[in-house]
Amino acid sequence: MKKITLLIVDDHPLFRQGVVDSLSLEADMMILGQAASGEEGLEMVRALKPQIALMDINLPGMNGQQITHLIVQDKLPTRVLLLTGYDEMEQAVHAALAGAAGYLAKDIEPLNLMKAIRNVADGRYVFGSRVFSRRELDDWLISQTEGARRSYSEPGNPFHPLSDREMEVLTCVVRGMSNKEIANLLEISHQTVKNHVTSILRKFGVDDRTQAVIYALKRGWVTLKDSTRQE
Repeated sequence: MKKITLLIVDDHPLFRQGVVDSLSLEADMMILGQAASGEEGLEMVRALKPQIALMDINLPGMNGQQITHLIVQDKLPTRVLLLTGYDEMEQAVHAALAGAAGYLAKDIEPLNLMKAIRNVADGRYVFGSRVFSRRELDDWLISQTEGARRSYSEPGNPFHPLSDREMEVLTCVVRGMSNKEIANLLEISHQTVKNHVTSILRKFGVDDRTQAVIYALKRGWVTLKDSTRQE
């Protein structure tokens, strides 16, 4: 039997050990290691390449969402299943846009956690009680972000505060592209991309790229259908 290899990342030793003890009893699962911080977790993902990283979203240093983005950006084979003490819909959308394969409340029943792990190992996506295929996840994300729309400055053209070049950069950010990839695609310097991203964050009044994507999606300035996500 091929086992699902796992890394457990959580800064609370008692919770982390409880998860390890529960999953170690499953014949089809193998714990490769444990980490107590974001940086340590990322280092272990790169070294051990587990099939799944079961990770707290709130970690010292880098948080789980930031680590997820780096794992996806680096094209590592590990899929991330995020755990949270605050089961909020907006945070679930943030997690999905960062590239997480799942988002679950930390008070989940052990049997349901094991089911979620097996679903993620099989290539599906688990957000709360919902299990999605890739296409179903994209459709769900669209349904969550199509609510609010800005007024139109011209018929058919949504108003937004960005320049044409900033919109190009934002569209690339929605696709999950790194600054280097954006620079290569748009044939501009890496520093110019960084400047555009900084300007976008300032204009939107947000702190990071994921929040900028959420902000733009909710207002209809970009769409997931127009910005095909990378597998």
